[in-house]
Amino acid sequence: MEQVRMGIIGLGNMGSAHAVNIFDGKIPGMVLGAVCDVVEARRTWASEKLTGVAVFDSVDAMYKSGLIDAVLIAGLHYDHPSQAIDAFAHGLHVLVEKPAGVYTKQVLEMNEAAAKSDKIFGIMYNQRTNPVYQKVRELVQSGELGAIKRVVWVVTDWYRPQAYHDSGSWRSTWKGEGGGTLINQNPHNLDLLQWILGMPTRIRSFCSFGKYYNIEVEDDVTAYLEYANGATGVYITSTGEAPGTNRLEISGDMGKLTVEHNKLTFLRNRISEREHNRVNTQLFAKPESWQCDIPVSSSGGEQHNGILKNFTQSVLNGTPLLAPGEEGINGLLISNAIHYSSWIDGWADLDQFNHDHFYELLQERINASTVDKQVVSKVADLAGSH
Repeated sequence: MEQVRMGIIGLGNMGSAHAVNIFDGKIPGMVLGAVCDVVEARRTWASEKLTGVAVFDSVDAMYKSGLIDAVLIAGLHYDHPSQAIDAFAHGLHVLVEKPAGVYTKQVLEMNEAAAKSDKIFGIMYNQRTNPVYQKVRELVQSGELGAIKRVVWVVTDWYRPQAYHDSGSWRSTWKGEGGGTLINQNPHNLDLLQWILGMPTRIRSFCSFGKYYNIEVEDDVTAYLEYANGATGVYITSTGEAPGTNRLEISGDMGKLTVEHNKLTFLRNRISEREHNRVNTQLFAKPESWQCDIPVSSSGGEQHNGILKNFTQSVLNGTPLLAPGEEGINGLLISNAIHYSSWIDGWADLDQFNHDHFYELLQERINASTVDKQVVSKVADLAGSH
């Protein structure tokens, strides 16, 4: 194979952006083979904008067309796993947009199907291309920060006005989207959290539903996390604060890492705090600490196109994936656990997570929903979004 013929499911905000980038030749080794959308207006747009590219109204027909080698799944969240499973059955490589799915039970099935295939399976975790977060991960996993004590991530710069929530009949509903800010805006952050630090063992959370907007899903979240080594964490997010904050702090024996405005600072102890505590005899003495501004590009990396390029090289040349699809369940498990803890008003144990009970509670909310949005879906310019 000399090039990857990509098909795209869903021509909403992200799917359209991906289609244009591939069509314009921005992904070496990849061409746009076909696109698919159930909405006639989006198919008309594709026929006019993506000259010569086959346009389908049926996923199955596109899968069987022989025009594609891989598929990028960018439709409704609930459909991601089933469409991926069908793609593997048709012998296609799969790249799924975030989130991997809405509930872990369906994503476990998708991962099982991927494991049984011989196809490449990736997920669009484009924040993994950011050099700042790559460096944070390196400093943590190399042990340079020492044993981790605490992580605090305040990510409230996901502001979305009511007009955004009203822009699609599926958006910000239990039935259509499966949640609010956790399932829509925060999958990238939750993935980075586990990619850098590993998975927490249990979570206690407090979610507000429709606190700032006329929606039924969460728009304000505070979660407390515990890790196997005794480290703790606090994760705070909201779509209702303006101006918001995006500040990540990770504290360890050797100091503290801070990421804000896409810049990385390391307040580095000359000796570990635990060693200082063992040898020190002065009442108020602290370890000597240096402020190190880590020289790393703040460009943000190649983002979505970087994942597409990496996926292409994985299909063509066996290059390791930066974001393997199987890892999509990790951030989703944290997201589900935050919902679950708030719903049951208690702890969520991630090592023994009750996937079936979570699914039952989600169905209760879907069945109890009174939302009836008669909205024509809008496709937005994503400039200025994350």
